[in-house]
Amino acid sequence: MVTCGIEIKGSEIILCLLSKQDGLFQLPDCRQVRHAMKHSDDAEAMRKFQFMLKKLFEDYKIEHVVIRERPTKGKFAGGAVGFKMEAAVQLIDGLSVELMNNATMKDIIKHNPLPIHFSDTGLKAFQEGAFTVAYAALSKQPE
Repeated sequence: MVTCGIEIKGSEIILCLLSKQDGLFQLPDCRQVRHAMKHSDDAEAMRKFQFMLKKLFEDYKIEHVVIRERPTKGKFAGGAVGFKMEAAVQLIDGLSVELMNNATMKDIIKHNPLPIHFSDTGLKAFQEGAFTVAYAALSKQPE
């Protein structure tokens, strides 16, 4: 099963596909790992954004998505556009969506350290948050 880790930064959604089989992690290629949300106040733009993500999830046979949770208040609080994008993902039919906060993620990684350094994965630097949340989600699941 392929899991999609998502990190939302501002009006951009960053994806990382990751799977685990027989204790080994695989990083499948993804045609587009960054998607910006333009005109977030336009309902049609939001529908197109959701449709595009749904198609991507179907094409890569993704059934489980884990989103790195953002605080709702404080210095690092997420903005309105980010929460709309999060809701658009959560409302896709047939998709299991989980939110994971930083404390949970760090605890899982503490008990299941990354087998390789992030720079050795071949992913772009901006994908590190999405990769980390996907890794944590797969590491806590029994095989």
